[in-house]
Amino acid sequence: MSHSEPESLTVRKRRATNARIAASAARLAGTQGIGNTTVDQIAADAEVARATFFRYYDTKECAVAEGITGPWLTLIIEAIADQPAHLSAKNALVAAFGEMAERFPAHHDQIRELARLTRSSTTLNAWTAQAYQRYETAIAELLTPRFSDLAERDPRPRLLAALAMASVRICLDDWVHHGGSLPDLIHHALNAIAIEQTWPSAAAGSVGC
Repeated sequence: MSHSEPESLTVRKRRATNARIAASAARLAGTQGIGNTTVDQIAADAEVARATFFRYYDTKECAVAEGITGPWLTLIIEAIADQPAHLSAKNALVAAFGEMAERFPAHHDQIRELARLTRSSTTLNAWTAQAYQRYETAIAELLTPRFSDLAERDPRPRLLAALAMASVRICLDDWVHHGGSLPDLIHHALNAIAIEQTWPSAAAGSVGC
């Protein structure tokens, strides 16, 4: 048995524990509200000790946020990956979010509460920024093959992913303060994104000093 095998098993167990705690946090918060959910309740539901909870999360809010947003990342990845190969990067992104929009109504209360909490908590706001970076990285990796003419150091996949997540943040702000249809807001925002079909090469775009 190689030395790396026990480490691999440990990593898998840690990921499973992390996911179980997050899922319990999101489930309890969805049922009784974040304010009425305690760390002890989350730990008991996840069948871990209180001390174990704090080895994975600093606060209950971060656990709830991971429990809610983590599965959405999986859904985004699957939705983009399932889009027809002939779609451009932007069209695949818009279509994927359009399919996901059908799931939004069932989670509106959780999404709204998390959005409000994020904007009132410095800790959770920082955590959310890190989560969005994970989203951007995953989305960019999936969109890269859909650009047929990528130049060296071409920023378009990352730009498109970053603009998509910025659109989501802006739409959440609008929705929290003014209401309306969150899926419609996101759809219109994504369609407003413009990405050049071609990008100058590094050599062509360089300027001598």
